Amino acid sequence: MDGEVAKANHSGGAGAPAHPALVLNADFRPLSYYPLSLWPWQEAVKAVVLERVSIVAEYDAIVRSPSLALRLPSVVVLKEYIRPRREVAFTRFNLFLRDGFRCQYCGGRGDLTFDHVVPRARGGVTSWENVVAACAPCNLRKGAKSLAEAGMRLRATPRRPTPEDLQRRGRAFPPGYLHESWVDFLYWDSELEA
Repeated sequence: MDGEVAKANHSGGAGAPAHPALVLNADFRPLSYYPLSLWPWQEAVKAVVLERVSIVAEYDAIVRSPSLALRLPSVVVLKEYIRPRREVAFTRFNLFLRDGFRCQYCGGRGDLTFDHVVPRARGGVTSWENVVAACAPCNLRKGAKSLAEAGMRLRATPRRPTPEDLQRRGRAFPPGYLHESWVDFLYWDSELEA
């Protein structure tokens, strides 16, 4: 698929991104699994030209400038290691990821919100240990009641996740588009079954 920039920017199919590059840390692990660490092809090419990354795999597409012709990178590795965060940010997305995008009361995957296990009206705090993903019906049913008063139980005890916990969780939710050149780098550090 040789082509100019316009062709390189063409999407590879319905819903497929236009030639993104998987970004690996210097240890050849993705910077993140969920969301998957991807750069648009323009950012990947810029990083290659600035010598911030090495190309590990390429697409067939070529991008041209007056002085350069370059196959678009599909996998790049950073030349300098970026130390992963030691603490996980307390965000709605990370909370949903920790809870597997499921209501922690009924297990449903519907429209999620979050719920304070010990309601704030009763002194409950907004923390990893007291907030869970909940569907709207369960959240409404529980309201400002305790679990016992509402006759509800949690599927798992909420706790603060580690970055490794969220990385493991993220692998269970691959994005809708995975280029074949990425697969070996996404799961190479997974534990093998005996």
